[in-house]
Amino acid sequence: MLRHSHAVALTVSAAFTVIAASLPASAATKLTVYTALENEQLEPYRKAFEADNPGIELRWVRDSTGVITARLLAEKDNPQADVIWGVAASSLMILDQGGLLQPYAPAGYDKLKANFRDQKAPPTWVGMDAWLGAICYNTAEAAREKMPAPATWADLVKPIYKGKLVMPNPASSGTGYLTVSGWLQQMGEEAGWKYMDALNENIAVYTHSGSKPCRMAAQGEYTLGISIEYTGASLKTKGAPLEIILPKEGSGWEMEATAIVKGTKNLDAAKKLADWAATKKANEAYNAFYAVTAYPGVKRDIPNYPPNAEEHMMKSYDFNWAAANRERILAEWSKRYNAKSEPKT
Repeated sequence: MLRHSHAVALTVSAAFTVIAASLPASAATKLTVYTALENEQLEPYRKAFEADNPGIELRWVRDSTGVITARLLAEKDNPQADVIWGVAASSLMILDQGGLLQPYAPAGYDKLKANFRDQKAPPTWVGMDAWLGAICYNTAEAAREKMPAPATWADLVKPIYKGKLVMPNPASSGTGYLTVSGWLQQMGEEAGWKYMDALNENIAVYTHSGSKPCRMAAQGEYTLGISIEYTGASLKTKGAPLEIILPKEGSGWEMEATAIVKGTKNLDAAKKLADWAATKKANEAYNAFYAVTAYPGVKRDIPNYPPNAEEHMMKSYDFNWAAANRERILAEWSKRYNAKSEPKT
């Protein structure tokens, strides 16, 4: 749902949404948690954790993946966060390379699915859930425009979709980056960039949020948005005229993950959050939003969620490659396509 100096570093000074629990002053430990979780996830997760850990209060600092990653890198010599909870694993790999993460194996770590575990011993990050790139398709607008539904990524370069399509900027959005990285890994770099050149002709705007393209499609601003599959399911459940399409070629995907920031002054409390974030109970909370979670057997049907999503996740998606090549890919992407990005607020 990846995280070094690249284009997103320019956004470090952007305004951050800070969401703090409005609880009475007490002797409780206050943990500052940096996150790229969607806003609707923050309160349920906070309440569930604090109910099991009454001596700890969470203070969220939320923004898009690229902005959060850039901020953590900028704060390396003076860390302001205690924990990272809900940021793309490929971003955490970059932070780990920079020595920003505290190694720690949470209780029950060995129970999690192998592909959600950092293979280092001890690990520096722990996977939570997975999300993948999808197409949100407004059926009402499409019917008016006599616009067929795409079935593949390749379909999106057809002239009929010109100006009707939006997607996230990969320098700002984890969803944008997993999608771009997925294309480059699927197609090979030469063919991948050629594909994105053609796709750019149809793009109306690149957003700085991974969920925004789907919301724009739901509202009829554009007919199609490359976005997050769970956002599409949620909006459809609320009545939006959407079809959520998982392209036949398969999708790049990403894990949200948890890590402790090296240098935190609240290490014991941070470890408790890391422990809780790896529990079955936490994964059941994640499963309210995402169909694929790190804990084996935690799976429930999500209304309007596309079936067999896990089967559409690219089997060969290489997180290490995505992390190692991120700076280079973002620089090239920005040079080619950034002119169509929406203004940063």
